[in-house]
Order: sequence, then structure tokens, then C-alpha cells
Amino acid sequence: MEGFIALYIFMLAAFTGYEIISKVPVILHTPLMSGSNFVHGIVLVGAMVMMGQAETGMQTVVGFVAVVLAAGNAVGGYVVTERMLEMFKSSGGKK
Repeated sequence: MEGFIALYIFMLAAFTGYEIISKVPVILHTPLMSGSNFVHGIVLVGAMVMMGQAETGMQTVVGFVAVVLAAGNAVGGYVVTERMLEMFKSSGGKK
């Protein structure tokens, strides 16, 4: 029964997140991405701690996958934020 509750919470969080993010104005996406990158950094630290406390091989594999996905998510978020900020910079060389 515990797995069904976890699945229910995951589905509810995914639906709620989608509904909230879809209503954010375009002008606020860059600050929102920067804030979410901070959260992904915390998730990465948590994944590393949990991987360090793994006792079985399966826990280690799941922890490793969590660390890889969290790191990719954090780095990708910063790359996207940087590209979005580049759009707002003026090109000083043009006359």
C-alpha cells in the first residue's frame, strides 16, 4: 500500500507543478529557472548523501542514477538560464 501512496503523491505533484508552471508569464521564466536551479543543487546534495548511505547494490545503483539525473538537471538549468540571459544583452558593436 505504501507504493500506491507514493505514486499518488508523485502524480499529484506532477499535475500541480504542470498547472503552476504553465500559468507563469514569459517574462518571469528566467528568474524562475534560477530559483529552480538552486533547488536542484539541494536535490543533488541529497542524492549524494543517500548514495553514500547505500547498503545494497541496488540502492547504490539507484543512488548513482539519482546523482547523475540531478547533476544533469542542475547543469542544464544553468545552461538554459545563461542562454536566456544572452537574449537580453545588447550587441554593442552594431551601429
